[in-house]
Amino acid sequence: MPSYRPERVAELIHRELGQRLRTEVKDPRVTPISITQVVVTRDLGRAVISYLPLGGGEPSDELQDGLEVAAKQLRGPIGRALRLRHAPELVFEVDGHTEDAIRVTQLIDSLTRQRREQGEEE
Repeated sequence: MPSYRPERVAELIHRELGQRLRTEVKDPRVTPISITQVVVTRDLGRAVISYLPLGGGEPSDELQDGLEVAAKQLRGPIGRALRLRHAPELVFEVDGHTEDAIRVTQLIDSLTRQRREQGEEE
C-alpha cells in the first residue's frame, strides 16, 4: 500500500517555509523567491526545495548561500510546527524545470509565428 505521507509533509513544508522565509529570515542575501516544488524523501529525512527568484533572472551565489544558512535556522522550527519527531534536512536548489518549460514554450511560439509568416507569403 503506497504511503502518501511524504507528499503531505512536502505540502506542509511548502506552506510553512513560504511564510517563515517572509517573516523570520532577515538575511539581506535572501531576496524574495518563489518556491516551485518541495520533494520529501520516503524516510522524511530530506526535503529538496526547488525555487526561482521572484522577478526572474538568474539566482546569485549570495542568494544560495543565504538560503543554506536560512535552512539551518528554519529546520527546527519547521519540524516543531509540523510536529515531526525528526525535522527533515532542508536543501534548496534552483528550479531548472520551469526555465526549460518557458524556453520550450518560446520555441514553439516562434515556430508557430514562422509558419504563419510563411503561409501568408505563399
